[in-house]
Parts: sequence; structure tokens; C-alpha cells
Amino acid sequence: MKGNITDRLTHTLSLIEATIKSLIKTAVTGCGSKISQQTGVGDLIILGNGPSLSKNLEEDISILQSADTLAVNFAANTKVFSRLKPKYYVLADPHFFSAGKDENVIRLMENLALTTWNMTLFVPVGSAVPVSIRSNRNISVVTFAMTWFESFSAIENFAFSRGWGMPRPRNVLIPSIMLGLRLGYKNIYIIGADHTWTTTLSVDEENHVVSVQPHFYTDDDKERKRVISIYRDIKLHEILESFSIAFKSYHRIKKYADHIGANVYNSTPGSFIDAFERKPLPSYKSDTI
Repeated sequence: MKGNITDRLTHTLSLIEATIKSLIKTAVTGCGSKISQQTGVGDLIILGNGPSLSKNLEEDISILQSADTLAVNFAANTKVFSRLKPKYYVLADPHFFSAGKDENVIRLMENLALTTWNMTLFVPVGSAVPVSIRSNRNISVVTFAMTWFESFSAIENFAFSRGWGMPRPRNVLIPSIMLGLRLGYKNIYIIGADHTWTTTLSVDEENHVVSVQPHFYTDDDKERKRVISIYRDIKLHEILESFSIAFKSYHRIKKYADHIGANVYNSTPGSFIDAFERKPLPSYKSDTI
């Protein structure tokens, strides 16, 4: 009994400390965007960059062209980008805004700047977005807080609803889902979110961790070398811990979605994400040719 009381007290004190830290981070970084929670109508389909997305692009293109979609990362560097015409686009990795002469990032920004349909580009607060993108009248650049907000559930829900922060944003899918919920969508479908990272994880004879994270598009040699260099000094336990953080964040998102009466569905066959209900994409009547 005494041990349980001590554990509860320790947990409570830990949450109080986390709350203080989260509020300080919020005060320093700002409260994110002024997204209206009433703009999302119908369903939202989030397009992850996992290899399974290739099948969706072959079999479900009419569905994707009929629904509100959200694309991420290097999707604009693919030929299908102009066919899908996503309503939203999310860039979260700091590399996109501090890449220097990274040719893939330069090409990404150039392609985004050529957008000919109305699209909202979400970027973290303080990101340096190229003038070529900001001057495109078809693109609305909206900032969001990438702050990891941790506290008691009620305080977290309050902070999440106002865009002050989110569950720990280990990857771009986490802020993408949170933005979709903040936009007011009640049904969010996720495709291309394989997350089968552990099946491609290995350690070479020099004790370097090799983490292959395949996409629906093919990374060029420069991008592969960049990823390899990132993982070269990271230990296996650190990578596994990072994976754990991501999967834990999805479960917190599920609780928040339940709290606001929204649904997040995993429509990715074989996905390792175990937090969301599995459900196939809905069907829509399309006038798109």
C-alpha cells in the first residue's frame, strides 16, 4: 500500500514538473496557429510516404481526388502531386528549412512554389519559408506549434484543442493528424503509414545501425547517404526508444480524438500502428477525369 502511494505521488510530481516545462515552452515558442476548428468538412485522408501508398495511388486515385487530402515531406517531388492536388501539406522536419544546398529540398520548394490550386502549407512556428512560396497566391502558409506538451489529461486536452502543442512529435504523421483534428475533421483516414521500421533495422559489422525506411517514391543516392549519416552515430537502443515514442504518441492521439468525438482510422494494410481502428477508405462519387 505504501509503495502504491509513493508511486502515485512520484507520478503526480512528475506530471506537475512536465506541466510547468510545457507551459514554459509554450510561452517561449508561442501558441501556434489560429486555425479555425470549423473549416474541416467531411473526411480527411492523410497520405503518409510509406511504400504501401503506391498501391493506393494505383487503385484508389479517384477516391483521393474526390476527398480532402493532406500530403507530407517530399510528396511534391513526385509526378502524382499535381494529379492529387492535396488541400493541405505539412512540413515538420527542421531539415526542410535549414538544408542549405540539399538538392532534394531545393527541388521540393520549387515544386511547392508552382502549386496551381488552393493549398494550405503548414510549417512549424519560426520556419523560414521561401519567398517564392509565400508569394504564390494559391498557397496559404500557416504555422503550428511543434511543442511537445505533457501534463495531466485534462490540461493536455485543453492545450491540444488550442494548438499549444501535441503528443511528442516523433515524425510528420503525428502533427499531421493533430492538425486534421484541429481543423475540425471528424473522420481522418491514414494511408501510406506502414511504420514497419523494425523489419528493416540491422547492425553492420562496424556496429553502425542501419535503418532503411522505404517510401512510395525512390530516394536518390544523396538522400540515402544523408539518412545513413544521420543514423551513423545513433545507438540501437536510442532508435528503438524513438520508435516507442512514436507509437506511444499515437495512443495519446487516439484518446484525444475520442475526447472530442472524432475518429482516426488506419487504412494502411500491414501497418504496425496499433492505436487506431482499421478501416478501408470510404468511396466517393467523383467527377474528376
